[in-house]
Amino acid sequence: MNDRYSRQILFDGIGPKGQDRLLHSRVLIIGCGALGSAQAESLARAGVGDLRIVDRDFVESSNLQRQTMFTESDARERLPKTIAAANHIKQINSEINVEPIVVDVNHSNIERLIEDCAVVLDGTDNFSTRYLINDACVKHNVSWIYGAAVGSYGVTMTVRPHQTACLRCLFEEAPDAASAPTCDTAGVIMPIINVVAAVQIAEALKLLTGNTADLHCSLMQFDVWRNDWRKISANSPRTDCPSCGLGLFESLAPESNEGAAVLCGRDAVQILPSRPTSVNFESLAARLAGSGAVKFNDYLLRFQTGKFELTVFHDARSIIRGTDEIALARSLYAKYIGN
Repeated sequence: MNDRYSRQILFDGIGPKGQDRLLHSRVLIIGCGALGSAQAESLARAGVGDLRIVDRDFVESSNLQRQTMFTESDARERLPKTIAAANHIKQINSEINVEPIVVDVNHSNIERLIEDCAVVLDGTDNFSTRYLINDACVKHNVSWIYGAAVGSYGVTMTVRPHQTACLRCLFEEAPDAASAPTCDTAGVIMPIINVVAAVQIAEALKLLTGNTADLHCSLMQFDVWRNDWRKISANSPRTDCPSCGLGLFESLAPESNEGAAVLCGRDAVQILPSRPTSVNFESLAARLAGSGAVKFNDYLLRFQTGKFELTVFHDARSIIRGTDEIALARSLYAKYIGN
């Protein structure tokens, strides 16, 4: 064991055996925004041997206020977040393996993504994806750590399938649309990101090193502006829970995938292709050249037409900026990208 982890090894909760367990663990981080980038950096520095990082998005200048993994250069180049994160992690800890995956997490890939992972960390921004994570992890008995932050408020919970409450035990249904603040309506400040991510990372280290008796076993809520900290017990699963009690796993059903989603705070809509495919950016750029400004790199293609910008990824997934109307976004996608 080299000197890199010496101070962490001195900590009683980890020690040499715990450090060895970290080095031989694989963690999946879903979402590489504010929470996810903090998770990725901390776990890389802690010496987790394999990090699988999944995100559908690319770096923008508005991310830099709170997404600490990224730089102005990443934003100028519009790098996918997972690629940018992997590039920086290589400079932080070249001894570990990082697997960046640029995809939208949905019912068709979530079970493959969690395969062989000891822990899954939530860095997402919507309940539909969290229910997907919850169902897949409960089905395959993989521990995962929920986390969310908006404004100055944050929340986190560690789920150990069939041992603690799962997400649906506490939140059987997602909040109604427009019923809760979002990053677009309330903003978010860096301190709450740091708090939620720190608790998630600490819980992950406990799980990975076998210190399960030290888990907090609760829904932890924080408001760093109002100085409000509370815990709600989440120690016991519900026998009538649709996921961990009844095993229905509704989020994993093909019909649960709507194929389009309005993105939080972005004036943008994500559109998924109707079937799996692979895009040749050079050919697509040539086809679009007469209709607007088009640029592409190894990871994505950007097309500007009037007030709308379409960002297309290799799997034909597209983010259409300039509207939050799904019907209009679908129309633009069909017009310029095809079905």
